[in-house]
Amino acid sequence: MNLELKRPTPIDEEVIWDKSKTIVSKTDLFGTIEYANDAFVEASGYHEFELVGQPHNLIRHPEMPQVVFKVLWDNIKKGHKFHGIVKNLSKSGRYYWVITDFDYVVDDDANIVKYIARRKAVPNGVVKKVEDLYRKLLQIEEVSGMAGSEKYLIGYLEELGLTYVQLITKLMVDDERETAELIEIANTQTEEEKEKESRGFFSRFFGK
Repeated sequence: MNLELKRPTPIDEEVIWDKSKTIVSKTDLFGTIEYANDAFVEASGYHEFELVGQPHNLIRHPEMPQVVFKVLWDNIKKGHKFHGIVKNLSKSGRYYWVITDFDYVVDDDANIVKYIARRKAVPNGVVKKVEDLYRKLLQIEEVSGMAGSEKYLIGYLEELGLTYVQLITKLMVDDERETAELIEIANTQTEEEKEKESRGFFSRFFGK
């Protein structure tokens, strides 16, 4: 029987880690960690032997609204492509923001048997934008529970005409376009070229 690790008390300080690296983890269908790479160990502050066999929500930060994880699981259980921005909690109590990309391991009958998650650091500009939304969702959850925050998120996304994944993609692509190197390119692109760039963003971002 595995011993569940005690969660640390959060402190308002960011983890210092190599943000050029990609964090990789593999979990079973229930979210139990089966593998963690060196970048995961570095960012989380846990040793490999502490991570393997633990539920992945060990690193869930209490400032993350639960509804975001509901959206995540609703998508990945169906094998849908999903990208989510998450604030994680390290062993020291410090935080680190990541954006996640999922792959799936399937059996001969195309049933999902395992999840592979790749995570990279999130640009500060994107963090600031998503923090506002997450703060509202968390406040709603504290008063009305996850059902209330889910209704708000649905209404918010309907007003934008986007899904959660489309919103995250837009924030990431817009941030990239705002960099000095891409301003001129973005201004000369056609709408069709911009749409193609958005569709291929995460393949480039995660080096796939």
